[in-house]
Amino acid sequence: MTRVGQRGVALLSVLLITSLALMVIGSLLRNHRLALQGTAQQVHEISLRQAALAVEGHGVQLLHGIDWQEARTTHLAQAWAIAPKGFRLPDIGGSLNIEDLGGRFNLTRLTAPGGPDDVHAQRWSRLLDTLGIAPFDLAPLQGLILNDTSQLHRISGLRKSDLQRLLPWVAVLPKDAVLNVNTAPAQVLASLEGMTPGTALSLARHRPAQGYADAASFTRVPGVEGLGLSTHGLGVSSRWFRITAQVSVADRQLTLVTDIERVANTQRVRILQRRLLPSTQEDAL
Repeated sequence: MTRVGQRGVALLSVLLITSLALMVIGSLLRNHRLALQGTAQQVHEISLRQAALAVEGHGVQLLHGIDWQEARTTHLAQAWAIAPKGFRLPDIGGSLNIEDLGGRFNLTRLTAPGGPDDVHAQRWSRLLDTLGIAPFDLAPLQGLILNDTSQLHRISGLRKSDLQRLLPWVAVLPKDAVLNVNTAPAQVLASLEGMTPGTALSLARHRPAQGYADAASFTRVPGVEGLGLSTHGLGVSSRWFRITAQVSVADRQLTLVTDIERVANTQRVRILQRRLLPSTQEDAL
């Protein structure tokens, strides 16, 4: 091989080695960039979870701040219900919502051993009618210990669209939990005896600021008295609440849904369950 040929081979070798080196360096840089992105996402995720727990803690403190033995009733003029919904943490936006689960229809009334009593069976039928949901068979849930409304997915005859429409108005509580007429929304009030959607909406809008002192007082309200409304299963207080904490930073969002129980005759509350929802999923539980 001539000297010129040797130089050409050497040049090609150098170019080949340089190309390989550049490929290796490029691959290393890509991997490093991906690692940095993954670390940043993990840091954001941890920050969001810590912020969500801080928002949840604020909600718990609001419930702690009420002397329930003195209050005797649970109503929408109390601090837990009127607290500002939105606020900011350092570099993180947040919102808080507290709901009295006692204002929802209690599914345990339908699925406990022995089945529902006539009053609650009829209220259930009226609730479905109000929501525009066709009646469905609850047999797959009979005798089961319900822990969460997600167990409604067991019912094959319940359409997904109907399930999503139903979830905001039902809860799983102990069988003896009463429906709190001081916090129940119009959709749930409309399930009561003799109630029309219009009457229920008017009652929800014009409820006394401090609520009703007892269920009997509710049945004597003008427009309700004479409807034949039974006080069976109705009450004016609750021990079960849902705290929804939503936090966001940049384009990332996290929702923490926490169900709690206020321990009877004490100022303590206990966590029943926590759920993290994806950023694209609204709380419809």
